[in-house]
Amino acid sequence: MRPEANDVFTKLQEKLLPIWRSVREDDTFEHTSLIVPSLSVDQEELSKVQGASFYEERLLFALIRLRNPNARLIYVTSQPVHPDVVDYYLQLLVGVPAAHARRRLKMLCVYDDSIRALTEKVLERPRVLKRLRGWIEKHGPAYLTCYNTTMLERRLALELEIPLNGADPVLLSLGTKSGSRKSFAAAGVPHPAGFEDLHSEDEIVDSLCRLAEIRPGIRRAVVKINEGFSGEGNGLFNYPESKTDPEAVSRQLYQLQWPSAQENTRNFLRKYAQMGGIVEEMIEAEEVRSPSVQMRIHPDGKAVLVSSHEQVLGGKTGQVYLGCRFPAKESYRLMIQEQAQRIGDVLSKEGVIGRFGIDFLLTRSGGGEWQSHALEINLRMGGTTPPFHALEFLTSGELNAESGIFHAPTGQEKFYSATDNLKSPAYRGLLPEDLFDIIIANKIHYQPDSGTGVLFYMIGALSQYGKLGMTCIGNTPEQADELFRRTVALLDRETDTGGQAHGELEPLFDNPVNME
Repeated sequence: MRPEANDVFTKLQEKLLPIWRSVREDDTFEHTSLIVPSLSVDQEELSKVQGASFYEERLLFALIRLRNPNARLIYVTSQPVHPDVVDYYLQLLVGVPAAHARRRLKMLCVYDDSIRALTEKVLERPRVLKRLRGWIEKHGPAYLTCYNTTMLERRLALELEIPLNGADPVLLSLGTKSGSRKSFAAAGVPHPAGFEDLHSEDEIVDSLCRLAEIRPGIRRAVVKINEGFSGEGNGLFNYPESKTDPEAVSRQLYQLQWPSAQENTRNFLRKYAQMGGIVEEMIEAEEVRSPSVQMRIHPDGKAVLVSSHEQVLGGKTGQVYLGCRFPAKESYRLMIQEQAQRIGDVLSKEGVIGRFGIDFLLTRSGGGEWQSHALEINLRMGGTTPPFHALEFLTSGELNAESGIFHAPTGQEKFYSATDNLKSPAYRGLLPEDLFDIIIANKIHYQPDSGTGVLFYMIGALSQYGKLGMTCIGNTPEQADELFRRTVALLDRETDTGGQAHGELEPLFDNPVNME
């Protein structure tokens, strides 16, 4: 499965290792970082995520790279980013005058809000490509960072003749739902009973029947499209009384439950035939948790831990990502980190590089030991990437890989509660400058002296969709949670929502941080 050694792209990727080593070893190394935050995923699935076009702003934390006084950064978007939003991040760069950083930053907009991947929009504009080549040639070696990598990003790297800081797209099958199950098996990591590499309705029905034979007491199963996004593309199946009767199961298949009201079974089966997918058991227990682990495989092939999180899931089927807490619970954190390391080692041997996330399901009954079940690999940045970037961006600290705890340079432990789904109809119409007026007047913005406070992102989605993201950083889990509650209450008060707008975010409040 490894890319061919003589492949042109593989040869280009060889340039990434010396750049990466130089950046790590010399904090004044002159180079250019090109950020194209394209969500190059199935656009039909992406369209179900409200304000998805503004997810391009989630990688603005990459401006942290401008701390290096000789680093330059080019950030490309489909639509303009409000200048106040850019200034908001630049003024948080400790030790670097905002004006100096701004001179080394190029914000490039292609002025195209069509429902297509940003990378595709860049590739179809020869003058934009020429402009990018000119900027790159002036300022030392360069590399490309994207939200995820597909053949579009591969082509862009080849067009610009710079390495791609991410997995070779020929390896993307490793990150599908089917590929994830195979990687878990190769790593010897527990995962739900099920079947992969399915395509037809008949194969789904047959697999559901076989699953009921393996698990006689099963009540529910999940039917997943290989390339679903953020919990979309997952259908919840409730078994009929005759669990192994193909005709009964086939009829029940048309009663699948969806996270989105936009989905229906016929449309789902059409996409399933195109992309393939899996069927697996819905594991149920007295206590259920949904943590994730972020990993990164360096260009030298070493797989390392980035972070762990408690994910908050919601939506009609309870499978849509809403937010997270950092870090994952102490009672199972080391277990899932160890399992993630084994999975990372498997992916490294296949030639994967870059960031990726692994979702787990943790269960226990009767107060016994937690049982871990790996659910899927996301060979891309995900919902937990921006909050952790925010923590690094603001504190200049680092994670202790043995404990999974983040420490500021002073040694102070750091925690956060975060969401990219804070929304209310009452927030619509708020401009970025309105948000900044509110947070500054109420002193909830991040305070460098205390190392605590709130950082906002996806601010561009606020006026049109009443939606934004935020990371609430505290010196204790309780402080981070309280900042989250206080910020939501403040925005509700300022927009007079009456506190009725955040039903989907209730899990962030209702599940205490220290649940044990």
